[in-house]
Amino acid sequence: MLVIAITFGIVALAELADTSGLVTLVLASRYPARLVLLGVAAAFAVQVGIAVAAGSLVALLPERVLEATVAVTFLVGAVLLLREDDDDDDDAATLGETRGTRWRVVATSFGVTLLSELGDPSHIIIATLAARYDDPLAVGLGALLALWAVSALAVFGGHRLQRVVPVRWVIRVAAAVLIVLAALSAIEAIRG
Repeated sequence: MLVIAITFGIVALAELADTSGLVTLVLASRYPARLVLLGVAAAFAVQVGIAVAAGSLVALLPERVLEATVAVTFLVGAVLLLREDDDDDDDAATLGETRGTRWRVVATSFGVTLLSELGDPSHIIIATLAARYDDPLAVGLGALLALWAVSALAVFGGHRLQRVVPVRWVIRVAAAVLIVLAALSAIEAIRG
């Protein structure tokens, strides 16, 4: 249960700071929210499965190498969060203006989300957490619930949330958490 909660918190924080929430917001402004959420939820299920599998493979490394790899990966995640890359937003804004069939909306939401998330900081964080904790099911569940919750927030409360909490502060807090986790992993690698 603790691994689920830790994963949920870290992934939700990272995803709140990510531009893919804006992709979901743009999709929901053009198409029915429930159909967008269905496509986004399916894409996140696939993405979490890939990330957990990758992290489980990394977990097979020797203890010292694993901790060093986890430390470096957390640092990379922090850098990616802090780096401003709004290219994904431009792609989302150019989606078709016309309303499509229900399955087309779901498929579009699925495809755009899946492609925008591969190699994303949250994807790397999930893989790293799966490598760090020897409980891929708990990591997968916590990550999936976090991604779904943030997507629902983006669809239904994105504008209100941005008025209350500036995105730059969410990014900074998420990056700081990843830096602390990187430091803890580096200490474990040194102690080895």
